[in-house]
Amino acid sequence: MTELTETLELKLVEPNAHKHRKLCETKRAYQDALEAAFNTNCTTQTEANDVVVNYDLSGYAKNALKKYVPQLCGGSYVAKEIDDDHPVRFTNEGPKLDHKPQNGIEWYVKIPHHDDYHLWLPAQPNPEQREWLEALHAGDATMGECRLFDRDGEWYSHIVATRDVEERPSSADETPIGVDIGEASLLTVCHRDERGSPATPNLWNDEGKQVRRFRETYFTATRRLQQRGSERIAESYGDSLWRQIDDILHTVTSGVVAYADQFENPVLVLEDLTHIRENMDYGAFMNRRLHGWGFAKMHAQLRYKAAEKGIRVETVNPAYTSKTCHCCGEQGYRPDQATFKCSNSECWVSEYHADINAALNIADRYLGGESHSREYTDGDDSAEEGGRLTGPQDSQVDAEAQQLTLGAYAS
Repeated sequence: MTELTETLELKLVEPNAHKHRKLCETKRAYQDALEAAFNTNCTTQTEANDVVVNYDLSGYAKNALKKYVPQLCGGSYVAKEIDDDHPVRFTNEGPKLDHKPQNGIEWYVKIPHHDDYHLWLPAQPNPEQREWLEALHAGDATMGECRLFDRDGEWYSHIVATRDVEERPSSADETPIGVDIGEASLLTVCHRDERGSPATPNLWNDEGKQVRRFRETYFTATRRLQQRGSERIAESYGDSLWRQIDDILHTVTSGVVAYADQFENPVLVLEDLTHIRENMDYGAFMNRRLHGWGFAKMHAQLRYKAAEKGIRVETVNPAYTSKTCHCCGEQGYRPDQATFKCSNSECWVSEYHADINAALNIADRYLGGESHSREYTDGDDSAEEGGRLTGPQDSQVDAEAQQLTLGAYAS
C-alpha cells in the first residue's frame, strides 16, 4: 500500500448576503489574529494561544493558528504579506462534507464561524477529484487541515485528504515510458514495443506554445506595470495568468498518466533534475524561460497522479539524453530545438525528433538498470523538490517547497 495526500479544491457556490458577510467576518478576524500573533513574534503554541484566544473565531481556527504562527515567526515574512495572502485555516475537526446526489448541487461544506455557529454552503469540486471526495465522505480517506480562500470575491475551500492505494504487482514484463520535459514540446512520452522499436510517441506541442506565450506576456506586462509603480496590479495579473498555466500543467500531466495506464505494468521514467536550476547558464533570457517551466510542479503532479493509478515512477541520470542517438548511442547535435541529428554516418538515424529521441534515451537508461530514486538530505533548491507522493499544497510556508496550486473551477 502507498499513502497519498492530495489537496481537494471546492468552489463555494455564490453564498447569499448573510453567509457572505459571515465569511468576511471570519476572514477579517483570522487575519487580525494572525497579524497580531506574528507581530508579537510567537514562537511557541502557548505564546500564540495567548494572543489568538482573544479573537472572535472558532476553536478550530484558533488551534490551526497556534500550530501555524510559530512556523512563520523567524522567517522572511512581513505582516502585510501575511494579512493579504494567507487563507483561513481550520483543524480537521471543524469542517465537514455532506453529499446529496439527488440535488442539482451534490456537495456541501460546513465552514466553522464561531464555536456555536457554522455555515453550510453548496460547493462545486474539481471534477477530477470526485473519487477523492467520495472516499473522504465514505471514510476511506482521512481529512487533514482545511483552508478557506477569498479570490476576488469568489470563495474556495481546500481540504487536505490522505488515503492508502494499492500498488500494482510488479512483473518482469515492464513497459518503461520515457518522459521528456522540453521547450518545444511541454512533455513528450515514448516507449519501445516488444521488438525494441519506438512506439506511439505522444507530444504536447500546443500546450508548450501556450505556456511560452503566457509567460512571455506575463514578463512583458508585469515589467511595464512595475516600472509604473503598479506592484499590486502586477501581482494580481500574475496570479490570474499562472492559474491558467497551472490548468495546462494539470491537463498535460493527467494525459501522461492516462497514456501510461493503457499498459499492464508501466513505469514512468523521469530525468533526475536535481540542481538543474543551479546548473543552467544559457544567458539571461533562456535562463528566465527555463527556470519558469515548473519542473518541480510537473514532477510532483506526475508522481501523485501516477501513484493514484498504482503506476511506479523512477528517475535516471539526465546527462546527454537530448544529445545521444537512441539507436546507435553516438553523440549527435541539435541544429534547432525540435531536431536531433546523429553524427554516426553508418546509423540509419540521420535526423529525428529531438524530444522523442530524448524520451527514448530516458526509458533506455532505466532498461539498462539505472535508477536514481533519491531522498533529500539538505534544503537545496532542486527541480524535484516537492516531488513526493503529495498533491501541490497551497500555503505560503508550503510554497517554499512546492509551487502554489491555484486551479479554478467555474460553477
